[in-house]
Amino acid sequence: MTILILGGNGQVGFELRRALAPLGAIDAPTRERLDLMDAEAVDAHLKAQRPALIVNAAAWTAVDAAESAAEEAYRLNAGLPEQLAAHAVESGAVLVHYSSDYVYPGDGEMPWTEKSATGPLSVYGASKLAGDEAVAASGASAIVFRTSWVYSARGGNFLKTMLRLGRERTSLNVVVDQIGAPTPARLIAEVTLLALQGLRQGTFAPGLYHLAPRGETSWHGFAEAIFAAARDRGETLAITDEGLGAIPTSDYPTPATRPLNSRLSLNKLERELGIDLPTWQAQLDLTLEDILSTR
Repeated sequence: MTILILGGNGQVGFELRRALAPLGAIDAPTRERLDLMDAEAVDAHLKAQRPALIVNAAAWTAVDAAESAAEEAYRLNAGLPEQLAAHAVESGAVLVHYSSDYVYPGDGEMPWTEKSATGPLSVYGASKLAGDEAVAASGASAIVFRTSWVYSARGGNFLKTMLRLGRERTSLNVVVDQIGAPTPARLIAEVTLLALQGLRQGTFAPGLYHLAPRGETSWHGFAEAIFAAARDRGETLAITDEGLGAIPTSDYPTPATRPLNSRLSLNKLERELGIDLPTWQAQLDLTLEDILSTR
């Protein structure tokens, strides 16, 4: 079968191209080949390729920029998944779509479940929620994964930024009151493969699921773990333990409001797949190995 992966050159998309290759022929058009902002071009591509599986890893992910580019953010985060879902209904294709912890209001300390009330705090979060709702309303055979704090060995992300800054600076301040689980793109792709295999076997149902590693930390805690693990692997860093400062979100103002509570309950996904998700610490070690072993 033909598998269409949108956003195939991004962090998650790249890992999906590797993980899903055994399932069929991968079609992962670049931006030059397919402009996802152009709805007519997307329709034409869908009709020409007739994919049996559509995996949407494309998104507007510039959270702060979305505040002043709402139309573009809504096109990629809401209009595109709605369009893909409509095609999936018409063609009988399966759709996989990825969403965000930013759809939740970010208050309290309890993990959000798939049934928790939403309440996005930013244009980005609102656009992601609109995409989720459009997919659910379409009636498509779709899996929607809400995930958090995505990073990988490729592209720009918090992990790679911390490694760079840790080599360059002796001091650095990082936010300590936003809590969540750093999620590697590799884990997202691996769980996606398991879910699709379960769907094919009739042991996994379409629907909304949370996907992240076990455990929780702050951005400051994540930075601490990155520096400690990098040193354990022989990296020379300028940053010291004393130089890593912890600051509240209020001391780091941004155009878009970030949720303080990004904890996600993983019970539904673990129960339906019959798995125990790994810890975020173990996943960090694997991703660091990918980065540092190639230096």
